Amino acid sequence: MAFKTLEDIDFAGRTALVRVDINVPMADGRVTDATRIERILPTIRHITQAGGKAVLLAHFDRPKGQRVPEMSLSLVRPALEAALGKPVAFAEDCIGIPAKKAVAAMEPGDVLLLENTRFHAGEEKNDKMLAAGMAALGDVFVNDAFSAAHRAHASTAGVAELMLNCAGRLMEAELTALEKALDKPERPVAAVVGGAKVSTKLDLLSNLIRRVDHLIIGGGMANTFLVAQDVEIGKSLAERDMTDTARDILDRATAQGCTIHLPCDIVVAREFAAGAASETVPVNECPADAMILDAGPDTVAAITKLLGDCRTLVWNGPLGAFEIAPFDMATNAAARAAAELTAAGHLVSVAGGGDTVAALNKAGVADRFSYVSTAGGAFLEWLEGKTLPGVAALED
Repeated sequence: MAFKTLEDIDFAGRTALVRVDINVPMADGRVTDATRIERILPTIRHITQAGGKAVLLAHFDRPKGQRVPEMSLSLVRPALEAALGKPVAFAEDCIGIPAKKAVAAMEPGDVLLLENTRFHAGEEKNDKMLAAGMAALGDVFVNDAFSAAHRAHASTAGVAELMLNCAGRLMEAELTALEKALDKPERPVAAVVGGAKVSTKLDLLSNLIRRVDHLIIGGGMANTFLVAQDVEIGKSLAERDMTDTARDILDRATAQGCTIHLPCDIVVAREFAAGAASETVPVNECPADAMILDAGPDTVAAITKLLGDCRTLVWNGPLGAFEIAPFDMATNAAARAAAELTAAGHLVSVAGGGDTVAALNKAGVADRFSYVSTAGGAFLEWLEGKTLPGVAALED
């Protein structure tokens, strides 16, 4: 990909429209997790320290084109000010007179937050007039919201097509990490794909078997592949109507030169509850009244050895029911092995997806992977090989 970065733009005396993702969780009127705010600070500071004005475009929740007071970005403003350590002005709209007046009042180095872009029905329709109204507020567009890049919205793709544009620090980091992981990786490349259902990750699996050398499948979706190989799985979660699809994926992987790895031993229990009695058995010896809830230690040992032979790892989804012990063992152990290989400089490790981030945080290794994406849907669509409109609009 070819796109401009912050270093390619002279921000002195210029007004930068910066698309950010500050769709943060809140409770009792307070932000409960400021991670997304913290991740956009380098971009804002670069612009303001260079003598530019930073005007922030963002969405918040799902107002569906209506002005909903409890979804106003004014509620996020105090947390943004605290993180930046400076005042942040606020405009009651993202276009029109309120926005123009607020921009006109700015001095170099100032930061302005515009109201929720989704208060306008045209935002999610990529309305050209709405995009033009936003573009009229600035001189350059900076997209720092990779997590919203999979949607062709007015504030992502629409504005970028109307003005000089570049990627912000977070966007640049995401795209660089993903390029290293799939587009220009060091080989061999391994991918860990977990989760409950094969049906939700068909596009992902189809793309990965063309791109990676080893595909490690875990979680509930591994059970579907086991059924496809006539392995009895007791009362375990599986999509039995997807077994033909699983067999097709196995066949295509072989044709593409991709080796698929499934559990060789399993942790089973009669109930899914914290501290439930469990046992480890070979994969083909699941009791008829039990559920497979995790991969076993032999499987983890095999994964660890495999990763030691690889140079690049892409991770999306847990290997078991990681939310509660003891069914978090495989995910924790494999994640720690990957983190150690990364720290030793042996492995480039890129991970993403909601459950993945939670699992890596639980294992205490999220900060030891090469890159952990918080982008969710955009990260998944990139792994599926899809074009992201917000990224495509930045390409030179």
